[in-house]
Amino acid sequence: MKNFKKFILSEKEMPQQRYNIVADMPNKPLPPLNPKTLQPATAEDLSAIFPMALIEQEMSQERYIDIPEEVQDLYKIWRSTPLVRAYNLEKALETPAKIYFKNEGTSPTGSHKPNSAIPQAYYNAKEGVKRLTTETGGGQWGCAISLATQCFGLELEVYMVKVSYEQKPYRKSMLNVYGAEVIPAPSMRTLSGRDILSKDPNCSGSLGIAISEAIEVAVKDPYTKYSLGSVLNHVLLHQTIIGQEAIKQMEMAGEMPDVVNWLLWRWF
Repeated sequence: MKNFKKFILSEKEMPQQRYNIVADMPNKPLPPLNPKTLQPATAEDLSAIFPMALIEQEMSQERYIDIPEEVQDLYKIWRSTPLVRAYNLEKALETPAKIYFKNEGTSPTGSHKPNSAIPQAYYNAKEGVKRLTTETGGGQWGCAISLATQCFGLELEVYMVKVSYEQKPYRKSMLNVYGAEVIPAPSMRTLSGRDILSKDPNCSGSLGIAISEAIEVAVKDPYTKYSLGSVLNHVLLHQTIIGQEAIKQMEMAGEMPDVVNWLLWRWF
C-alpha cells in the first residue's frame, strides 16, 4: 500500500491464539528453581502464588495457545495497535531504509503491559481468586494490572518501590483510580518489610524488596495470588500478540522487515 502512513487490523483479523516460542527452541529454557530445595519448581510449588492455568502456560510445549473470548473482547478496546511508517524519521536520517514502528502506547494505560495483565486477571478470576498482589517500579505494570483487576472484580495490593512512590504521586493516583491499594515498599505490613526497615529505616526500596513483600502476602492467603509483569514465559507468551499483529500488518504494507529492533519507549 504505497504512501500509507499506518496499518490497522480489523477485529476479525486479530490473532486468536498466542505463539509459544518454547515449542521451537532447540535448547529449552531452564525451569525456575524452588528457593528452598533449589530443585526445578513443580506445578505444585508454583500453585502457591499462581493459578493453575498460568502454570500450565508457563510449562507448556505447545506452539499455539488459544486466547479466551473474554480476553479477546477486552483487547478490542485498543487492539490492534497501529503499525506506523516513520516517514519523517527516514527523512531526518537521510536513509534509503523504510522504517516502521508498532505503537503500543495506544493502550488504556499507555504501554504494552495490559497485554499480559488482562489474561492474568482473567485466569485468576476464573479459578476463584479474590485478590492479587504485585509489585511495580515506575508504575506501568501497576497501572496495567489495576485496570485488569477492575475488569474482573478482583482486589489488588500493589507494592511500589518507595522512591518511585514518593517521586511519582500521579502514578499512585492512577492506580487508586482503578481501585488498587498502593503500599510503598519496604513497608511495615510484612515480615520482610519490617526486617529491612529495622536495619535501614530510610531504605528507598527496590524491585526485589517489593516482589518479596507481594509474594509474602500472597502465600499466606489461599484466595490471594501473585501477579508478575515480566521475566516468566507466560508473560512473554501473552506479549506475542504484538508480533503476530505486526506480521499481518507488514503483509498489508507489502513488505517484510530485514531487521527488527525492540525499543521500549515508556512514559514515566
